[in-house]
Amino acid sequence: MTSPPPWPSVSVVVATRDRPALLERAVQSIVSQSYPGELECVVVFDQSTPVAVSADVPPGRQLRTVTNTRTPGLAGARNTGIMSADGALIAFCDDDDTWDGDKLTLQVEQLELSSAQFVACGVRIHHSDRVVVRVPPHLVGLPELARDRVTALHPSTFVIRRDALVGRALVDEEIPGCYGEDYDLLLRAARLGPIVSVQQPLVNVYWHEQSFFAERWQTIADALAYMLRKHPELTADPQGRARIEGQIAFAQAALAQRSAACRSSWGALRGNPRERRAYLALAVAAGIVPASSIVRMANRRGRGI
Repeated sequence: MTSPPPWPSVSVVVATRDRPALLERAVQSIVSQSYPGELECVVVFDQSTPVAVSADVPPGRQLRTVTNTRTPGLAGARNTGIMSADGALIAFCDDDDTWDGDKLTLQVEQLELSSAQFVACGVRIHHSDRVVVRVPPHLVGLPELARDRVTALHPSTFVIRRDALVGRALVDEEIPGCYGEDYDLLLRAARLGPIVSVQQPLVNVYWHEQSFFAERWQTIADALAYMLRKHPELTADPQGRARIEGQIAFAQAALAQRSAACRSSWGALRGNPRERRAYLALAVAAGIVPASSIVRMANRRGRGI
């Protein structure tokens, strides 16, 4: 009788900067996985001095720390971790998030059954006193991602075959401020085949002030404009383009760039008259409501702008 193939080794890349307590919580949830295969956690210190990470590391688990040797920021840190990793599969976890104990087991089972390149899962978004559960569709293809970011596809859920990343689709280090680098990676991965997801929440995502881009509106606007230039799928889909243009309009309105915000809003509404971000941007530009209030309301629902 033929024995089943061994469980593939997994390398989990955790980029971090000056959040030691949150980092230790994240790392402990990783090395405590029930996963039957070999697992290493590679902590990449970005623009900060590496320190020892306190964690109870059981047999079959490794914990390594390295320094970002590439472009400063999240993208360079993740790529440093990927290039130093040994696993057949690469996973990401933000340094302020945590994994359920059976996350990797369930995801790798799904990955092997589907022969996909990329697997995700659902999340529980913790913000203030609220918890919002988001579970992505079982299969998400490139057309769906071009039209809708599918925010339930969070980077702390990503598990990717190493061969699909190294030499083919490393994290883009040119995106301004690394904003939306996870969406860029999803779009490129979806060109190889649909993103598969386990249909249950297996990751706790914690939103707090250190997590937000809300005060970096110029970076957001620049990064979204970069995405439109880079991905023809976004400009080819009127609703997808309108969504991005609406986000740019909101960022411009938050910066008090009223004329630019109005132009971007009307451009978004030409593509999709139902694009709510354009209307919100117009309201902010007109001084009817502050951008911060809209962001807070969206975050309480487990959403961004």
